Amino acid sequence: MNGLRGIFDRYEAIRTRLPVAPVQPRPQSIANLGEIADQVDAFVFDAFGVLNVGETPIPGAASRVADLRARGCQIRVLTNAASYDRAGAVAKFEKLGIVLEPAEIITSRDAALGAVDARHWGVIAAPEDTLGDFDMPVIRLGDDRVDYDRAEGFLFLSSADWSDARQGLLERSLLDHPRRVIIANADLVAPRDHGFSTEPGFYGHRIADLTVAEVVFFGKPFAAVHAMAGRSLGGVDPRRIAMVGDTLHTDILGGAAAGWRTVLVTQDGLFAGHDVAPFMAQSNLFPDWQVARI
Repeated sequence: MNGLRGIFDRYEAIRTRLPVAPVQPRPQSIANLGEIADQVDAFVFDAFGVLNVGETPIPGAASRVADLRARGCQIRVLTNAASYDRAGAVAKFEKLGIVLEPAEIITSRDAALGAVDARHWGVIAAPEDTLGDFDMPVIRLGDDRVDYDRAEGFLFLSSADWSDARQGLLERSLLDHPRRVIIANADLVAPRDHGFSTEPGFYGHRIADLTVAEVVFFGKPFAAVHAMAGRSLGGVDPRRIAMVGDTLHTDILGGAAAGWRTVLVTQDGLFAGHDVAPFMAQSNLFPDWQVARI
């Protein structure tokens, strides 16, 4: 994938695997989320491109979250980052200066682990991930083809230490013996301080293209993680929940499919430096509101 156009085109190419949502009206432009706080009881934030870019907090994000909370709005962060457990997620946002309670953070990792059964899983994880939230033995996958062949299923948490060579080992093993593959982060890419990183969703869709393995995706835009967030909000009317994110095919599509309202953030994430209107028109994905920064 080369730049925004390549990323967008890949999302469009896999559209049949994504949820379906009703077409939204043309978005209303707002200056900040404070303008719609009286219409929203709960704001659900994406992290990358909305609250932070890589390890850098986006100016004003922390104070906006605090202001919305002070106005009586519930706050959640719904992140596709699956490279670290809940304690790691809490520590990350503390480092960014964003005050969150652990229960306010909903991760695709949590959703994916809910689908893990008793089989012997081959796990693709960041080197520093201790897998402390696992209660069963696993095979950590690296460069040994034997490990891939003896795994009874695969759980893809992080692409931080992944390579084309390891992807090749996984694909060849699945071609010989199809098994279930759980992708704990459905994103194709994530905005970083110096460009985009390739995320597990990219590799998962490549597996789905090349093999007959059962590939199951977790995280936005898929339903399980939105259902977790909705349950955590204690019965808030879905039309009073706003999903706030920087991507059309994950944040906006996922939020709309859940019956929520949506806000597209444009200045720092996927569409930074680009006019988003042509991409909305091509994809037929429109948020309720559009804002540069929250």
